[in-house]
Amino acid sequence: MMRVALTTIKDWTSGRAWLLTLLFMLTGCSAMNIEDYAASEPSLKIEHYFAGETVAWGMFQDRFGNVQQRFKVLMTGDVKDGVLTLDERFIYSDGNESTRIWKVNIMGDGQYLGTAGDIVGQAIGRSAGNAFNFKYQMRLPIRGREWVVTFDDWMFLQEDGVLLNVATMSKWGIKLGTLTVAFEKPGPEEEP
Repeated sequence: MMRVALTTIKDWTSGRAWLLTLLFMLTGCSAMNIEDYAASEPSLKIEHYFAGETVAWGMFQDRFGNVQQRFKVLMTGDVKDGVLTLDERFIYSDGNESTRIWKVNIMGDGQYLGTAGDIVGQAIGRSAGNAFNFKYQMRLPIRGREWVVTFDDWMFLQEDGVLLNVATMSKWGIKLGTLTVAFEKPGPEEEP
């Protein structure tokens, strides 16, 4: 009987150690820190980058990497009284269209607070060097129901003026998919 009890304890502790290792790998090692990009160039200030016309192309991949949706976004940005108003028009590969209007308060010192019609509460933004991080919860219609999902949005400005965006979408801490977007400022001869 003592032998069975020791085996059970040994099995439980090795399983527990495995579980703790897995949890550490999932949570402890993967967090990005905006301050790590403070010295990166070129400097990104979203109120400058998104002022005027911007065009973007993107895709949403589910947690298995399958592309579920592709889209193009036509954006117009205006900065007035410390607020960036960003009007986004989405054109999806299935022919559907949608719009979102962001109001992003420029708080100073690389801090931002944003709102939009489908955003729950406020989006929290931070900027450093060539990077911008936006964290928020969004209401999304999925299969006839409204889900509240969490976005961890990272943007990185490249030397040629292209802005790359990778956002992780999750619910209850479980990754649902990844949104990848490339932004570009149209030149004088280009139409968005």
